[in-house]
Amino acid sequence: MYPVSRHSQRLELRELVLDDVAAVHEIYGSATATEHLSFEPRTLDQVTQIVARSAASATAEPRTEYALAVVQRDTGDLIGFGRLATDPHQQRGATFGFALRPDTWGKGYGLETVHLLLGLAFEELHLHRVWGARSPLNEASAKTMTAAGMVEEGVIRSHVQKAGQWRDSVVHAIVDDEWAARQPT
Repeated sequence: MYPVSRHSQRLELRELVLDDVAAVHEIYGSATATEHLSFEPRTLDQVTQIVARSAASATAEPRTEYALAVVQRDTGDLIGFGRLATDPHQQRGATFGFALRPDTWGKGYGLETVHLLLGLAFEELHLHRVWGARSPLNEASAKTMTAAGMVEEGVIRSHVQKAGQWRDSVVHAIVDDEWAARQPT
């Protein structure tokens, strides 16, 4: 499916383009924004490579990754990054993740982003199960995924190595019938 374009009242998911590098770097290059992510802040060169790879993979057949810009509809500003990646080890399953610019935190954009990503997963890609992992210390992400209807399923022990230390990850997931039951009729 290309191009992806989904929107809520305030946000839009759209394909990444090379012009997005500086805005993505504001997120992926930020120690604050990446504190609970699985990697250290990225350099501008690393972000350039990520955006270029994501833009190129968008037209792959079959498409297995949806790396998307999260954009404010009223300003056109890129404020986040969302990703769905189909899981080759799970029928009709995918992992997902998202990151927002720190100055946009606490405004409900995280929940809107998760709803947009899950809508893409279940309504357009017809997936069965979507899961994401978070840092055990990321309470904001826990609240966001729970509010979106995702169920905390458990802990993957020593899952991520960051700054020379192993860290657990907490898994949240939702399946298609749970998503459908939460949608207005």
